[in-house]
Amino acid sequence: MLKELTYPFDAEYILQNRRKLKKTLANDGTSRVKKRIAILGGATTGIIRPVLEIFLLDKGIEPEFYESEYNRFWQDGMFGTPELDEFRPEIVFIHTGVRNLNMPAPTDTAESAEALLESEYARYAALWQALGARYNCVIIQNNFQPPAYRLLGNLDGTDRRGRVNFVNRMNLRFADYAAANRGFYIHDIAYLSSVCGLDNWDSPEEWYMYKQSPATACVPMLCHSVANIVKAIGGKNKKVLTLDLDNTLWGGVVGDVGQQGLDLGEETPVGQAYREFQHYVKEVSQTGIVLTVASKNDEENALDGLRHPDGYLHPEDFAVIKANWDRKDGNILQTVASLDLLPDSVVFADDNPAERHIVHENVAGAAVPEMTSPESYIRTVDRGGYFEPLSLSGEDLKRNEMYRENAKRAELSLSFADYGEYLKSLDMVAAVGDFPDIYLKRIAQLANKSNQFNLTTRRYTETEIEEIAKSGEYIRLCGKLADRFGDNGVVSVIIAKKNGDEADILLWIMSCRVLKRGMEQLMRNCLLEAARDAGVKTLRGYYYPTQKNGMVRNLLGDLGFEKISEDAEGNTEWTISTDASPLECFIEKTDHPENERK
Repeated sequence: MLKELTYPFDAEYILQNRRKLKKTLANDGTSRVKKRIAILGGATTGIIRPVLEIFLLDKGIEPEFYESEYNRFWQDGMFGTPELDEFRPEIVFIHTGVRNLNMPAPTDTAESAEALLESEYARYAALWQALGARYNCVIIQNNFQPPAYRLLGNLDGTDRRGRVNFVNRMNLRFADYAAANRGFYIHDIAYLSSVCGLDNWDSPEEWYMYKQSPATACVPMLCHSVANIVKAIGGKNKKVLTLDLDNTLWGGVVGDVGQQGLDLGEETPVGQAYREFQHYVKEVSQTGIVLTVASKNDEENALDGLRHPDGYLHPEDFAVIKANWDRKDGNILQTVASLDLLPDSVVFADDNPAERHIVHENVAGAAVPEMTSPESYIRTVDRGGYFEPLSLSGEDLKRNEMYRENAKRAELSLSFADYGEYLKSLDMVAAVGDFPDIYLKRIAQLANKSNQFNLTTRRYTETEIEEIAKSGEYIRLCGKLADRFGDNGVVSVIIAKKNGDEADILLWIMSCRVLKRGMEQLMRNCLLEAARDAGVKTLRGYYYPTQKNGMVRNLLGDLGFEKISEDAEGNTEWTISTDASPLECFIEKTDHPENERK
């Protein structure tokens, strides 16, 4: 990730050097997820597309764009165009603003203002439904920034005829639609415009001359924000927040001043800043982000600091604590390996610029924000958008706990000389069956996040997963795994398309946190059984190599498939009879009520 594109960034520099930044990113050798993105504008979008492109490239997305003409967003989206139909967008970004909203007048009645609200909402809802039906795409829709003026003064926010009141209520209607419809996401320019300042967000001169909104100076902030949603859709979110301790979570060096000498708490302004940052980090972990420590410290001193009575964070909040005198980049690489994650899943927060530089250079793909002062720590991490959730499922909320449980499993494994005996000791129980409705969102998340254990590299939107779940053309398996340490939730998904007495495995993914515990064998056994029940005699599997999925290069062979072809790029095709014998695994298979299709 380029420092120039890491928040807080220099918007003017980005605008002036966007071609140079694009060239640097395009030639850096990074493997990126490709996405076809249509920008439908209620304003001119000529400056938005190139700036959005560099932010997407930096976040691991390689975009291809369709761009509508000025203010053609509704017509193009509602009725399509030959060019848009041929483009077949995977994502549609509707860039509209308050100027694209018909507003009530002071002479209206409360009833007519309400009718106008319903009419305007229906106009946008019809657009979203038409796009979804026509292209089966993900939709990103701006909500509305506050109006530039208030005819009714402060009454504008409470009177039904007020513009501020109208915009606020429309934004709530948009939010309700997003909550009720998968694959539809709100891009919150109401918040962005307040961050930039409303007078800075809208430039009347630029609107009159170019029909451009927001103002050019705010375009990088907007594109950074949209790119955060797209990279979340593409499975490129960060998963781990790795923290330094001294002068990052508290003021002072715990090894020098001891626990009581640390600046942390309500007694000093700086102590309040550190305490509030700890509270923020605690809340981040509650959204499912994994917390770890990389600190140059004696371990006992580090743990003593984390037990400070005025702190919000304690040793049990962290999945892994590396407090030693080794290099932090090495400690981070060891940590992600122990969590079965990749280095690019990390955000590293450290007050020391030298340590940040070392990690930026040696932990490939890690995000390293500039942590310059404790008063700005929250803003720096939060507005970086590293963890941008598209939704919050029950499993998301438990993820940090799951990784702490994984650390306990790793510790237990060291006490066994025989790996099979270790697996038996875990008392594993798996529920495997057809896609339950309650887990469709999680299945889509897993399909988009899995990079290492993903044989075919396919990605599916929530809408596509819903369609597959309803279709009789597919064999579907969803696997959950629990053991003596806790519930890992949904960890594996298989989709196979039937073709007479054969079936092609289109998707086989698994969370790496349960790798090498027998779940691969169990899912294979269940797939063969489900295929036999569907009248399938032969399964065909495929492996398409990427820079990240080399770990499953020989998976199908290890599971008893026979390789029948391999091309020069390493793409392989495999086959197996559904009468093949089951493989041994130390997991008890059960059926749960949620695995029964309703």
